[in-house]
Amino acid sequence: MKYMLLVCGDDTADASGMAPVEPWVEELSAQRGVRLHGHRLRLPADAVTVRVRDGEVLRTDGPFAETKEYVAGYDILECATLEEAVEAAAKHPVASVGALEVRAFWDDEDAEREIRRLDAEVTAAVRDHDVDRAMACYAPDVEVFHPGSGGEQSGVGALRKAVELWFSAVDGPVEREVLGLRIRVDESIAFGHALVRTRAALADGGKLDTTERVTTGYRLAGDRWRIVHQHMSGPGDASAVTRNEEGRS
Repeated sequence: MKYMLLVCGDDTADASGMAPVEPWVEELSAQRGVRLHGHRLRLPADAVTVRVRDGEVLRTDGPFAETKEYVAGYDILECATLEEAVEAAAKHPVASVGALEVRAFWDDEDAEREIRRLDAEVTAAVRDHDVDRAMACYAPDVEVFHPGSGGEQSGVGALRKAVELWFSAVDGPVEREVLGLRIRVDESIAFGHALVRTRAALADGGKLDTTERVTTGYRLAGDRWRIVHQHMSGPGDASAVTRNEEGRS
């Protein structure tokens, strides 16, 4: 589960003896993989508070409330339990002079499930040669690299042309099997890694049977995940296509 640590400073505290934050970041990020990301914030004096009353936007320079404690930064953690998040917060150097507020994210969002549903939509679209359905899974600015379909496609328009050309060379439904899909989600960005086996009959009488390693980048836009990057690597087309010589001169 994800937790946000609100790092609260105190104007009246003496922070001269506080330990540096970098070792804490190193331990939780690189060593334990618990800290996803975080950042410092500018001082409250640089804040702007916005309210809307009777349709009028009211802007006030300064923080929401004048207090000696203020939010100096934040960290996003992914922990198995609240106790683990509290333990991590207690090790933060600012906890010795200020305070760390630990707050859990709402858990009604299942990003991994939505991404797996998106991948299943790609599989169904490929099976039925449905270009529009397939392109709806990709962001307008998608970047795709596939050595078997002309190399790199920048943008959904270029990808559409490559997919249409590929579909024209295939006869009948396409079987797309995703093996060992692993997904890592971080807020509005996610990455997936899998082996993808593709099998189909070719229009010229041959057979297609390839297995490729696919790395996919996803971005959450509004309430919908879309593919923004996809890189496929594997055997070249010459070794991937098995020709059926029966009935051919």
